[in-house]
Amino acid sequence: TMLTMNNINILNEWIKNSNNIVVFTGAGMSVPSKIPDFRSSNGIYSEKFNKILNPETIISHTFFTRYPSIFYEFYFKKMVYEDAKPNKAHLYFSKLQDSKNISVITQNIDGLDKKAGIKDVIELHGTIWDNHCTLCHKYYHLNDFTHDSIPYCECGGIIKPDVVLYEENLNNDDIMSAIKLISKCDLLIVIGTSLVVYPAASFINYYKGNKLVIINKTKTNGDNLANLVINDDIINVINELSK
Repeated sequence: TMLTMNNINILNEWIKNSNNIVVFTGAGMSVPSKIPDFRSSNGIYSEKFNKILNPETIISHTFFTRYPSIFYEFYFKKMVYEDAKPNKAHLYFSKLQDSKNISVITQNIDGLDKKAGIKDVIELHGTIWDNHCTLCHKYYHLNDFTHDSIPYCECGGIIKPDVVLYEENLNNDDIMSAIKLISKCDLLIVIGTSLVVYPAASFINYYKGNKLVIINKTKTNGDNLANLVINDDIINVINELSK
């Protein structure tokens, strides 16, 4: 639409005239990489797993501790996409590092930002790629164990992914770094998040500039704070920006 084109031109200008750019991303950023969005209508939250349990219950700390085999059955089936590839949006920001300071703060656990070659990434909710034994704390890469049952450490302890589960706190250093980056950047681009998950959603309140852009298919809880809202698919936006 004309409206979107006008917005794309504004965004292009802002990118050109900014040195420090922070990209704050949620599930919508990885949907084009064929990783389902948690909360959209066809996301995993809308299907009851085994018809009894809802996903929020399964991916909680309590559930992991009590029922690790059901946790892992769900986790390997619904949350681990080790073959996913970075999409055009990840690669666009990776390329932009040639001329700009780019920091990505993500709520995603897929590791696609790093796969795309983005150097400064804060993974607020952790990542599927890193795992530790719950007993001896030995490190395991995702490829170090099979993905069909509970992974055990050589010491006998259960291995747990370095993913922030429900009831667990975000890493404090990550929170502080994210807030610092956001408060100092020229341009803040929020992509593919409905801004409902706290504390991450409150981070945009720390932005002091006048170039807050929200790109999301649908309305978000932050639209009233934004200087520019683009309701479109991220890949459409990137294709226009790249022209």
